[in-house]
Amino acid sequence: MGFEILLEKISKEIDGLNKEVALPKVMATLKEEVFHYDWVGIYELTADEKGLSLGPYVGKATDHTYIPVGKGVCGQVAEKNISMIVQDVSQEDNYIACSMDVQSEIVVPIKKGDRFVAQIDIDSHAYAPFTSDDQSFLEKVAALLSVYY
Repeated sequence: MGFEILLEKISKEIDGLNKEVALPKVMATLKEEVFHYDWVGIYELTADEKGLSLGPYVGKATDHTYIPVGKGVCGQVAEKNISMIVQDVSQEDNYIACSMDVQSEIVVPIKKGDRFVAQIDIDSHAYAPFTSDDQSFLEKVAALLSVYY
């Protein structure tokens, strides 16, 4: 399924749903529909804005339920409020390993206006699978999800 069609599907799936139903549904749809998305989750900015708290996710269980802002790829995205693609996590100095299977990661901020509020975090067991198309698509999904914040 192409990204534009998948974006349409996601938009229709969450229309009229509350946050508690919509976010898990989107995470599941992303993991099911995109072959190289092996772990898909949301991290939300904590009330004190010093960390990220794990929200809904689909994939193997993780011990990383809290990530300080600035630490790892997720923490850097929270700090800089920009998308990041890491094609080879073994080359990232500030990487927080969630699983030995993870080879690459993409993290896209969810913004309320220009303010960072949460992020979509996706791990892949494949080396370098992410393209600018993934980033563009996920930024559009993040924009859809921003209404829940």
